[in-house]
Amino acid sequence: METINYEIGTISNNIIEAADTITDVKMWDKILEKAIAFGIKFACAILIFVIGTKIINIIRKIVRKALDRRDTEVGVKQFLDSFIKAALYVVLFCILAGFYGIQTASLMTILGSAGVAIALALQGSLSNFTGGVLILILKPFKVGDYIKEDNKNNEGFVQEITLFYTKLRTRDNKLVILPNGTLANTSMTNVSALPELRVSVSVGISYESDIKKAKDIIRRLIKEDDRVILDMGITIFVEGLDESQVTIVARYFVKNDDYYTSANELREEIKESFDREGIVIPFNQLDIHMKNDV
Repeated sequence: METINYEIGTISNNIIEAADTITDVKMWDKILEKAIAFGIKFACAILIFVIGTKIINIIRKIVRKALDRRDTEVGVKQFLDSFIKAALYVVLFCILAGFYGIQTASLMTILGSAGVAIALALQGSLSNFTGGVLILILKPFKVGDYIKEDNKNNEGFVQEITLFYTKLRTRDNKLVILPNGTLANTSMTNVSALPELRVSVSVGISYESDIKKAKDIIRRLIKEDDRVILDMGITIFVEGLDESQVTIVARYFVKNDDYYTSANELREEIKESFDREGIVIPFNQLDIHMKNDV
């Protein structure tokens, strides 16, 4: 009897173990099935993202070509390209979310709610975006212009106008990145707005030197410069009688590109000509006069 009970118990244990084994096999089959399904879905999502990225690049290229045919300003093209890129990637994100079963309406509701919070947190960025739009509409400057902003005294050639920032290249080849909101809400000077610029060069001569002779030398040097626009006039005058010198200022007009080279070369030529003609350029010094009382 005990032998029979032992055999029955052994058979029962074997049946239970077999059932557990079958259950484990089914569980692993389900895990494997889900893993394969997830892998396929993930691969499809990657494929959609790659295809979507290529389509976005094609659309951007088409828009750029259309803007090129219309001779659109470089700044406008850069801004629109950045905006279209951002908008299309948002659409691609929504497509991927829908592929994973996320309701688009629910997603838009979530994005709308999050947008309010984000807008409050990113007021500065939104201000920069609005500033970029105003810059493109009002056109206080364009790519290639040389500007000076009065907030931090930054200046340089405009390299790029993006959604939120404007990039300047200084004369010593440094890159300055300025928020569009700052540029749109502060005063600035567009040096390149007009084709001609006025050059102003000042030089000091001693009180013993001949003022008329010095002015004639400066006038001759200016007229010999082919870059000078003579029709716009040349003005040379005494600006001040300082402690140790008479300050003479010369003003004339040149093209934008010739501004710095003309001014720098004129200063050098004035120094060399004054040395030859006996016109003294003084330096700070102290003269002591001794009086002998007899």
